[in-house]
Amino acid sequence: MLYQTKFLISLFVTLIIEIPVLFLMLRFFYKNKKISVRKIISVGFFASALTLPYLWFVLSPYILSNYYIYFGEVFIFLVEALIFNQLLELNFKKSLFVSFVCNFVSFVIGLIIF
Repeated sequence: MLYQTKFLISLFVTLIIEIPVLFLMLRFFYKNKKISVRKIISVGFFASALTLPYLWFVLSPYILSNYYIYFGEVFIFLVEALIFNQLLELNFKKSLFVSFVCNFVSFVIGLIIF
């Protein structure tokens, strides 16, 4: 399978996992009804669509393979937390936790699937 095909599958799976987790975290864990469903979906899509290509195509040539997964996941987690902080107007502590949960669930399911 082509590397680009694997990326597109990974992006699709990431979006299918992380957007619902983001929604559930905001609606049920934090009980935030102020943020519209459309905004949650849009920001979730934007965050994943922005960060995953960096992990797959930009960072990979510059990081040793032994540390790639750790550095890459931490990078994505922090960037997505910043996106959630700015675009969903969550305080930074909440945005860090939401980003961590979204990425952790996605990472674990990704390990199981792939």
